[in-house]
Amino acid sequence: MKTNTSRILATLLAGTVLAGCASPNYPLSASSSSYPYPASPAPSPSPYPYPAQTTTQPGYGYQYGTVDSIQMVQGAAAAANGGIGVGTVVGGVVGGLLGNQVGGGSGRKAATVAGVIGGAVVGNQMEQRNNQARNAYQVGVRLDNGAYRTIVQDNVADLYVGGRVRIENDRAYRQ
Repeated sequence: MKTNTSRILATLLAGTVLAGCASPNYPLSASSSSYPYPASPAPSPSPYPYPAQTTTQPGYGYQYGTVDSIQMVQGAAAAANGGIGVGTVVGGVVGGLLGNQVGGGSGRKAATVAGVIGGAVVGNQMEQRNNQARNAYQVGVRLDNGAYRTIVQDNVADLYVGGRVRIENDRAYRQ
């Protein structure tokens, strides 16, 4: 009987840990048949004499432009996070351990499962509340090639409207 309980707990713990590793918002490739949007046409050549991106390494590049606007956005970090986080996993483990201390036999199993589920829900809610309290900044950048990019980042440090920036890895840096 003790072996079955241990196996059930180990299975629940492994499933919870693996669910924490899942990435539900992973983007699909355009070649995938389940991709929801048609492929966009190739961009037209820029009328400017300089390229839109100056590559430094294969596959990586910078974009340059001027800051057009900076706005503070609340809760943007939570919206970007989504999915199962550390709070959910830790809450599930702690809830399972506490639930396992209650009752005996099949009542203990039910309490353990209820503890895992309840702890995961409480941990997820606490994590979301913590993320919503953070502020983020939405930086609008007019690129040198005429395009417009909006970047959300946790601080703007030394950025200002009208300042020149380099965009690298979805983050704006002052030039």
